[in-house]
Amino acid sequence: MKKGIGSSLRWFALELAVYAGLVTGYYFLVLRFLGSWLYGLFQNERHTYAAIALGLIIAQGFLLEILTRALLRWIKPHREVE
Repeated sequence: MKKGIGSSLRWFALELAVYAGLVTGYYFLVLRFLGSWLYGLFQNERHTYAAIALGLIIAQGFLLEILTRALLRWIKPHREVE
């Protein structure tokens, strides 16, 4: 295997591990702090629940992307993260 491909695969694995950890943490935080409230919305107000769930999904994507990029820049600052 070429050196560039091996390096890219290692960075991909690292990014995947960091992202998986952040997603798991986010999942348990939402369950802990918003779980019962979201369940109540799901039972009683489905349209509001759908809008809030969509907002949480979008916010999760932005927040986790920002955190992942920041962590990877901190781990190896001289590598340009695109």
